[in-house]
Amino acid sequence: MLGAIEAGGTKFVCAVGDENGKISDRIQVSTTVPAETMPKVYDFFNKYPVKAIGIGSFGPIDVNRDSSTYGYITSTPKSAWKDYPFVQALKDSFSVPIGFNTDVNAAALGEATFGAAKGLDSCLYITVGTGIGAGAIVQGELLQGLSHPEMGHILVRRHPDDKYQGKCPYHHDCLEGLAAGPAIEARWGDKGVNLVDRMEVWELEGYYIAQALMQYLLILSPKRIILGGGVMNQEQVFTNIYKYLKELVNEYVVLPELSEYIVRPGLGDNAGITGALMLAHRAFLMENQS
Repeated sequence: MLGAIEAGGTKFVCAVGDENGKISDRIQVSTTVPAETMPKVYDFFNKYPVKAIGIGSFGPIDVNRDSSTYGYITSTPKSAWKDYPFVQALKDSFSVPIGFNTDVNAAALGEATFGAAKGLDSCLYITVGTGIGAGAIVQGELLQGLSHPEMGHILVRRHPDDKYQGKCPYHHDCLEGLAAGPAIEARWGDKGVNLVDRMEVWELEGYYIAQALMQYLLILSPKRIILGGGVMNQEQVFTNIYKYLKELVNEYVVLPELSEYIVRPGLGDNAGITGALMLAHRAFLMENQS
């Protein structure tokens, strides 16, 4: 039995399941402070004979195994979790292998294994919600270098009619600062779910997200792009992304039919937790092969 944690900025989802992605049990707890959230995580896993645990965490996190702060949540705006030794905290309670990566990398792994990118050796998973993050599979492996990707903070060209200054506390008008859920609410004065009929809201979203996709596909050339998160529940966003991306690419790159290339998660809301199970499975295999 494998354990999985999808650690989000609002909630933790904890689950147990197997290497085939089948989930046997799960709970959801609020992300408050470690002293409140983590004991509930420990209580859940103590009920099961887990042989490994996979974590897909909000970030930024340290994924460099050679680093002294490997396994930490690092410069997060959630101050209670800043410099939190996530992996070590679990190792102190469970003597099992721990897989650790970002929540979006976990979701990309889940979608590549069982979801919308199954059978492909590359894909890009992007979530647009409270924040914007992306994870990538390249030649069957999670993309990682100096650190994990932080694609939500790339710079995009401002729409000429957009006077909003941006919400990101680090970069103000990066992609996340202009297009994430909090930016929508701050710019338009209401949550996106209440702005369904305001076409200008979703046209602007499509304008910014299409620019980001243009950069990602030119650099990574993924075989499929998967868009998840609450903002992407608005169907009209996809329509505007297709329109603006086609204009931006301008036939420079030959792309598949966009409605088949840029899609929703095949696993729905289970992409992240399923990917965390796969991180656990990989950690178990790695430790037992060494």
